[in-house]
Amino acid sequence: MSSEITRLNTADLYDAHVLNNYGRAPLTLVRGQGARVWDDEGKSFLDFTSGIAVSALGHCHPRWVKAVQHQAGELIHASNLFRNPLQGELARRLVERAGPGRVFFCNSGAEANEGLLKLARLHGIRKAGGVEGKCFKVIGAENAFHGRTFGGMSATPQEKIQKGFRPMLEGFSFGKLNDLQSFADLIDDDTAAIFVETIQGEGGINPATPEFLRGLRKLCSEHNLLLMLDEVQCGVGRTGAFFAFEHADVRPDAIGMAKGLGGGFPIGAIWIAEPSAELFQPGSHGTTFGGTPLACSAALAVLDVLEDEDLLARVQELTPVWHQKLNALVTEFPDKVIGLKGLGYMVGLVMAEDAMGWVAKLRTAGMLAPPAGGNVVRLLPPLNATIGELDESVEIFRRVLQG
Repeated sequence: MSSEITRLNTADLYDAHVLNNYGRAPLTLVRGQGARVWDDEGKSFLDFTSGIAVSALGHCHPRWVKAVQHQAGELIHASNLFRNPLQGELARRLVERAGPGRVFFCNSGAEANEGLLKLARLHGIRKAGGVEGKCFKVIGAENAFHGRTFGGMSATPQEKIQKGFRPMLEGFSFGKLNDLQSFADLIDDDTAAIFVETIQGEGGINPATPEFLRGLRKLCSEHNLLLMLDEVQCGVGRTGAFFAFEHADVRPDAIGMAKGLGGGFPIGAIWIAEPSAELFQPGSHGTTFGGTPLACSAALAVLDVLEDEDLLARVQELTPVWHQKLNALVTEFPDKVIGLKGLGYMVGLVMAEDAMGWVAKLRTAGMLAPPAGGNVVRLLPPLNATIGELDESVEIFRRVLQG
């Protein structure tokens, strides 16, 4: 960052030139290292926002930085009209994780989910014997969040997301998460897919139970529906498994991913199982920036570090201890903390009051954490957070609760 930029008043620049579509905290971040960030006044914060589950390796992991720097000097962008070797290798490694199928790369979770919704339409046409516009319904979950594109908003039954942008796309209905019968009751001859987050993030850190996911798999198989799982926030190791649905031992028909996949660099992806992968043909979908050599170099570096530093096993090992200490806060402060929910390094403390006040107090105390679902404070540490940093998060929370 140039000295000229750092001398400017960033708050004034935002007030004058940046859209007011975020309720931003009064904080300007300028540097990060590991699980910590620093503001423009030199104050350090424990960063358990992680870019909302994006910075899977923390900030500026040396292997990630080296990979991106090297690729920036080789080839940054190449249109998808041509091949590039890093995209092919990244696709291979994701298929290795997800199972036989194919991968499409894009730039974000919203784009990944939009691709899944297009897949549902194509499957519906196939199911209806080639008739377009007949079988296109998608069943989602209450409290879901799938992004802010029109498809994503239509699949997100939240007033705060849809308000001001209606009419939404038609064809969406919603069951209650973990209530299998409520989903079964919505299925009819015009249903093409079921689309849920394995763990609802923005909706309040609500995990789908293994029994529920297995039940959805059975329903989809019986009714020729696609089971499409949104793993944008909960995937890429955040729960101690590469995909969160692995805890349920199910296999979906399609997966949306993004956030942690690039470790801070924008990339999204969808994996589609055979034979549904063949539904996308030349001209049916596309992207200008998806799967560039630079984006793929970042994602490959994330996968390399996950494997070489055995981070999935590390999350599995440290999760029970960290969760036990967080649960102690529920016992110590029952009038302020109602409970703990989530899996691995994607957890939420359920507060007795709206979360925003607690988020502000935590920030003042030196920890960054995002809200979720109204009264939930999310904790999303990097996957390589140390036991000391996990303990520090608990102690900061305790001090704030004692405050």
